[in-house]
Amino acid sequence: MLKENLEQVEQRILAACERCGRRREDVTLIAVSKTKPVELLMEAYDLGVRIFGENKVQEIMDKYDRLPRDVQWHMIGHLQRNKVKYVVGKADWIHSVDSPRLAEAIDREAAKKNLTVNILLEVNVAGEESKFGFRPEEVLPFIEHVPSFSHLSVRGLMTIAPFVENPEENRVHFERLRKLSVDIAAKKVDNVHMGVLSMGMTNDYEVAIEEGATMVRVGTGLFGARN
Repeated sequence: MLKENLEQVEQRILAACERCGRRREDVTLIAVSKTKPVELLMEAYDLGVRIFGENKVQEIMDKYDRLPRDVQWHMIGHLQRNKVKYVVGKADWIHSVDSPRLAEAIDREAAKKNLTVNILLEVNVAGEESKFGFRPEEVLPFIEHVPSFSHLSVRGLMTIAPFVENPEENRVHFERLRKLSVDIAAKKVDNVHMGVLSMGMTNDYEVAIEEGATMVRVGTGLFGARN
């Protein structure tokens, strides 16, 4: 099942890229492996998957030493400040930086370990009460402070769009995130790069790609419904 699912997702990513005149290599597929056993991750690894996304710190810790070292781990779920010390050094990317205080905590921990951490700023574009993230109007003021963080590299933006039956309904949110990234890039702030847009999940990643996503987070579409 996994092999067929991966092939189908790859075909759909390629088709979305072709529709909007983009190259397949411009879009990174993150296999969202939350709640899935190591055996299933290894099956994906054997099919060529090297990038996995986890929602919980504990799952990264549990799986990190049990998978080959060339796996790249992405922390995509809400990250509490008291858990930062467990993630820095294991997660190659943290997508869910949703407050200045979290950024400060990651920077401090990365300094202790003499690392630079790739982060994305999570933006609650749709303004959902149940979601974490900067409000769109909060991002630019925060960006001004980024040069003071010596162990962070802001690589772009991330959003979790609402769960909708019709993916087209989320196009407006993806478009808004892309426009925000363009506005930020124009500021030319030190240590702030806007090359990455992490947006789109199983039900809407094709629309996200058409609107400029460079990373899509697909779990159910690859591994089936989660436990």
